[in-house]
Amino acid sequence: MPERTTNGLQQPTIVKYAQPYRNGIQSHTLHRHAIGYVLRGKKYIYYGDVRHEVNRGDVFYLSTGHHYTEDIPEPNKPFEQIVFYYDTEQLNKILNHLSITYQMNITNDHSCPNCDKQPDVIYPAWSTLRNFFTTINQYIKEDVFGNDETAETIKITELIYLLITNNECCLKNKILSNIDTMTANFEQTIHDNIFNNISIDELAQKCNRSLTSFKKEFKKHFYEPPHKWFIKQRLMHSRLLLISTNKSVSEIGIECNFPNTSHFIKLFKKEFGVTPVNYRHNSERGMDIQAKTLGKGTAFAANPQTES
Repeated sequence: MPERTTNGLQQPTIVKYAQPYRNGIQSHTLHRHAIGYVLRGKKYIYYGDVRHEVNRGDVFYLSTGHHYTEDIPEPNKPFEQIVFYYDTEQLNKILNHLSITYQMNITNDHSCPNCDKQPDVIYPAWSTLRNFFTTINQYIKEDVFGNDETAETIKITELIYLLITNNECCLKNKILSNIDTMTANFEQTIHDNIFNNISIDELAQKCNRSLTSFKKEFKKHFYEPPHKWFIKQRLMHSRLLLISTNKSVSEIGIECNFPNTSHFIKLFKKEFGVTPVNYRHNSERGMDIQAKTLGKGTAFAANPQTES
């Protein structure tokens, strides 16, 4: 739940969110990259059957595209986070400013298994970074930013500086991998068409690539062939809809671009080991057990949220 919004066309760079209740798994579509900091509570980021945990005092990075997250408030206290959003053009301006004005030698010399193939990064904030976000939180409370784009630019420049001058920080690798505009446009086109009825040939044309070069570049960015990756993304979303809505299996299949219900069921079982109906049943049983344990059930949100 954003605490600050803008009435203009320019979307805010810095936003604070507060969530008093546990609303379950949420689907988000990001059109800009995000760097966030958990002020209170904890955050879960889901990829398939893997759950990544972001604790209070951790910084996290999310790339553009689809993400599944869950915000967990503390007892009697809301979950709170601050998120900085930026696009490739904005990042390039910041890096050029740091390089030209302050003669910084900016190189991407960090790489490790934790960040090479992950669309997210979680990293514990060091003291300087914690102090930075404490200051940002105070600025938001006092409405220092308002609709002041210059103030936001100064602060995101400071944040980028703090992150890229930490050579051991996985966030540095992710940030500096965002500076290629052509790559950003390629990845955005892919994410925008996950649920569209579009062929690989048509996607290649949209990306101004030959079919051969498209498949090669796709595997470089997403680590799987296009058809396999698209099927997996659609199945992951169908799984969320099964546990977060009362829609029928056929309705979910159509929404996730599987118009043939029997084919959808077959693909789902192959990916997750159970049919959609059994998956929903097993999830409901798990929620019943959790309700008895916690004294109340966990609600799952149905509608995806979009940040543009």
